[in-house]
Amino acid sequence: METTVSAELSKQDIGILSVLQSDASKSSSDVADLVGMSQSPCWRRINRIEQEGVIKKKVALLDRHALGMDLVVFATINLTTSGRQNLEEFEQSIENFDEVMECYTMTGIWDYMLKIIVKDIRNYESFVRDRLLCLPMIREIHSHIAVTEIKNTTELPLKTQL
Repeated sequence: METTVSAELSKQDIGILSVLQSDASKSSSDVADLVGMSQSPCWRRINRIEQEGVIKKKVALLDRHALGMDLVVFATINLTTSGRQNLEEFEQSIENFDEVMECYTMTGIWDYMLKIIVKDIRNYESFVRDRLLCLPMIREIHSHIAVTEIKNTTELPLKTQL
C-alpha cells in the first residue's frame, strides 16, 4: 500500500502541483511566477515533490482523434473464479495489452472494468476475439461503447481534496 504525503504538502506545494499538472513543460521560473515564489525555492520544492513520488513522471498527452483512435470502450469483466491465481494471471495479462488504458478491480457484480481505446469497432472486435477472449479465466465480457466524451482530464482535484 502506498503512503500518502498530502498532510505534508503546503498551499504553495499544491499551487505548484496545480500548475505542473496543467502544463508540465513550464520552467521552474514560470511556475514560481504563477505561484508567487522566487525561482530557487520553487525549484527546490519541485525537486522535493518529485523525490517524494508525488510527481510520478512527466509525459506528453496525445490527441487520440488526431491519431485515428476514435473508439472508447468500457468493458466490464467477470472471471471464471476469483481465486488469487486467476486474479494475478488476469492482471499480468492486462498489463501487456496496449489497448487497455485503465484497469480497475470493482465492487458489486463485476470483477474488473477496463477502459479500452482503439481505432474503430473492427479493431475492438479483433482485440476482444484474438486477445482478450484468449485468456482462459474470463467468464464474461460486457462492452459499453462511449458515444460522446463530456469530460476527460488528467488533472486531479487538488484544491477540493487536500
